Amino acid sequence: MTEKISSSLRESKSARWTVLVLVSFTMMCMYYLTDAMAPLQQNLQSNLHWSATDYGLFTSGYGWFNVFLLMLVFSGMILDKLGTRFTGILAIFVMLVGAGIKYWAISGHFDGSLELSIGSWQALGDTPTSALMAGLGFGIFGVGCEMFGIAANKAVVRWFRGKEMALAIGLNTSTGRIGTALAMFTPLPLYNLTKDVSTPILVSVLLLCIGLLVFIFFTVLDKRLDTEEKDAGIAKDEEFKFTDVTDIAKNRAFWYIAILCVLFYSAVFPFIKFATNLIVQKFSVTDTFAGYIPALLPFSALLLTPLFGGISDKKGKAATIMIMGSILLVFVHLLFSIPSLNSFPIAIGLVILLGIAFSLVPSAMWPSVAKIIPHSKLGTAYAMIFWVQNIGLMLVPLLIGAVLDKYCITGVITKLVDGKEQHLTQYNYTIPMLIFACFGVLAIGFAYLLKAEDKKKGYGLEKPNLIE
Repeated sequence: MTEKISSSLRESKSARWTVLVLVSFTMMCMYYLTDAMAPLQQNLQSNLHWSATDYGLFTSGYGWFNVFLLMLVFSGMILDKLGTRFTGILAIFVMLVGAGIKYWAISGHFDGSLELSIGSWQALGDTPTSALMAGLGFGIFGVGCEMFGIAANKAVVRWFRGKEMALAIGLNTSTGRIGTALAMFTPLPLYNLTKDVSTPILVSVLLLCIGLLVFIFFTVLDKRLDTEEKDAGIAKDEEFKFTDVTDIAKNRAFWYIAILCVLFYSAVFPFIKFATNLIVQKFSVTDTFAGYIPALLPFSALLLTPLFGGISDKKGKAATIMIMGSILLVFVHLLFSIPSLNSFPIAIGLVILLGIAFSLVPSAMWPSVAKIIPHSKLGTAYAMIFWVQNIGLMLVPLLIGAVLDKYCITGVITKLVDGKEQHLTQYNYTIPMLIFACFGVLAIGFAYLLKAEDKKKGYGLEKPNLIE
């Protein structure tokens, strides 16, 4: 695919980087809301009488509509048909609706439990209504969140193609990680201050409203770029066609990236959802302090993702970088699985190493998609990858929660919190960590397959991104 170069707004460094700041700030607000409940697993279980399985069900809700109703695929079609500006604003409004339902459920407006049976199979056994409704809200939020994610990726590719593309995508991704880091640090202090487990969601909604205003400013610049390119006679991308989906699906390299993506992220994001409780129980630290340790993961990714993206821009080696990141992922989870390794400095070191892996793979993976898929089909391609990813993000928390309840309970302790007794279930996280390590081993295999396919087809994944 070739692109006609002109002295349009995207040729201005200040304009390109301003666009990146605007889009990335909204990403940061979005990621904060995504993970705002992660440090409060134990508080949710105690205050709302949830089990680990209920918490896993709630967390899995993020992918319900994206996976079963193919909302992500439709989001990609909307993006390629109606553009980044419309899709981004629609996505933010969908996120706000979902966040409102999630807040209403977690703030205690739903009592009782539900049982759902299909014949002799019990699909839901005595599940708290609050967990189910919170999952529903999280599912609606997830539709908007993933929709905005693919819109942001396509926007960055549009403004930085042939420029500092991997660096820009890395910075966009790492800024989103600031939101994740804040979601590790702040919810417990907010809960301790207000004694209301739903307070972090209110803060999240306020941040997302600010993100909406910032994104509207981006749409002004992006519209101006459209006008300039039209005046300069630069041809627009081909219109989206439904056959684009089948064209993408026939690309073997695309599926290697998609499967690598789901395996890698299934060993990272679900881990974050359970990490605070893991660190409390394995390393014997307070729950307030434990939230700070998983926050090191996105902070290290914040610093390193742009660094590795810049290296990929100048030196290439994207497929090799993905292999290295997957190997490091396996190493970290295997060490986390060893019961005797319970030293607090080891926990800090392992999370930092995981942050390095978390930087290596995304910095190389997302720019690689833009090399194997034409820009006119890129929104749909990202959506299809995110759809596959959401299958993992939906099923893995359910799996981990069920495994914890069935195989990993070691006892129950009672402690006094604000004059009230709380019964806290104790878990051994060895089996979940081994499950995460297995995902990493499979990711290594698909990264090697991607490298071999690139060598055969000549996509240029091992070549630099910068056009001299």
